[in-house]
Amino acid sequence: MAVIREQDMEKGRLAWSQWRKAALEQTPATTSDVAADNAAPDARTTATTRLAVNPELPRPIWAMAVRYTLFMLERRAPGPGVEVRVAPWGAVKILDGPASDPHNLTPPDVIELDPDVWLRLAAGITAWDEEREAGHITAVGERDDLSDLLPL
Repeated sequence: MAVIREQDMEKGRLAWSQWRKAALEQTPATTSDVAADNAAPDARTTATTRLAVNPELPRPIWAMAVRYTLFMLERRAPGPGVEVRVAPWGAVKILDGPASDPHNLTPPDVIELDPDVWLRLAAGITAWDEEREAGHITAVGERDDLSDLLPL
């Protein structure tokens, strides 16, 4: 089953754009942004702030943004080998590799993320290692790192 319906693609693009815009407004200034002030941000505070980005948007926008970005990930790296789950709004199988066990339909590699974590990664607000070190990513299997595919 598709993660997003064809007739919802435009809604998904719009939701993703709205989410990114709202999230970037919460994102702290980068070093280049503060260079003019001859001041550098505290790297740990900046990372903590980025990890907390969570825009106040209606649930339907979150749902469509998640579905649309999962669709984009699936297009970028098709295959049956890794299942990426962003509950409660979607899951896709990506990357080549062993397919699901015919008895339980779960591939050998599974990655689970909350919607805020997934969208921060997809937008490039945070990096895979940052989110993983913060304990925000649950991954089982050998292919448990999507950093080469992100941001979208």
